[in-house]
Amino acid sequence: MRRALRLAHRGWGQTAPNPMVGAVVVRDGGVVGEGYHARFGADHAEVVALRAAGERARGATLYVTLEPCAHTGKTPPCADAVVAAGVARVVIAAEDPSPEARGGAARLRAAGVATTVGLEREAARELNAPFFHALASDRPWITLKLAVSLDAAVADAGRTRGFITGQRSRRMVHALRAGSDAVAVGIGTVLADDPILTARSTVRPRVAPLRVIFDRTARLPLGTRLVQSARELPLVVLTENPDPGRASGLAAAGVDVVVTAGLADGLRQLRQRGVRSLLVEGGPRIAGALLAASLVDRLVIFQAPVVLGAEAADAFAFAPPATVSDARRLRVVERRVLGDDAMTTYALE
Repeated sequence: MRRALRLAHRGWGQTAPNPMVGAVVVRDGGVVGEGYHARFGADHAEVVALRAAGERARGATLYVTLEPCAHTGKTPPCADAVVAAGVARVVIAAEDPSPEARGGAARLRAAGVATTVGLEREAARELNAPFFHALASDRPWITLKLAVSLDAAVADAGRTRGFITGQRSRRMVHALRAGSDAVAVGIGTVLADDPILTARSTVRPRVAPLRVIFDRTARLPLGTRLVQSARELPLVVLTENPDPGRASGLAAAGVDVVVTAGLADGLRQLRQRGVRSLLVEGGPRIAGALLAASLVDRLVIFQAPVVLGAEAADAFAFAPPATVSDARRLRVVERRVLGDDAMTTYALE
């Protein structure tokens, strides 16, 4: 199953709105076929793995990270393909939560295929967290990313433009963008850094992530790289009290200006536009606002081995205060070493 999960991850940035799925066929103690869902609209993982196994699939065990679908969508039901291949046993990591696709496990059992569910369930759900979240929430799954120094600063005292973290960490951030439906920053970050917010890594997303700016009064300058590229790469500005003239100028430049009733409403409007996963790379203010409103699902910290000292910009300057005794201890989802930097992913559920 862990091999199947690693295979599933190869679909990163390619399968949305479908989930990433991996499958491995085992017979007589050896792998005889494997596959993954490579791209939206392409064959599902089970079909790829069974095709690779051929006649060796008969009497074999199929390990799959998500319950085989029981409906006809862009492809026929995978559950039927498993039965037709003569597989004797199916081990499923997680149930399919979608009403139209679930039911594959029951169909397999009805056909006499020994079927079990739950092996590595937590890892399978984490891999496709936005997919599971979308069926239960009216807002996107939100990952807050912060690049900080050892003393938790996002910029030095002089707010010098530059990178705190190293090249490997920056490549990882672009990979995170490639796997997200949208990437967002606050207006403060735009004014300080003039980012373009594209996914520039070895992972080229099937659909470029939507670029989003949190900008209460629509201060976004027309000369920024974001606005200048808005006609080629979609750009949304979430604003609460925009100056009519500024909003009109942004709209004329191709920017989608969305007036909201606040942060939560803006996120709901993004979800209505099809955004299921949102990577927020903003500074201390937007980070604090999201944390205060309990709108962060995963917090990803890239920490560099530098100390920026007094008057540096504290990443959590606007986060809700807590005492040592009542501060919530966050669950660690993953830790990685990226060159000299450390990357840690925390769960905030």
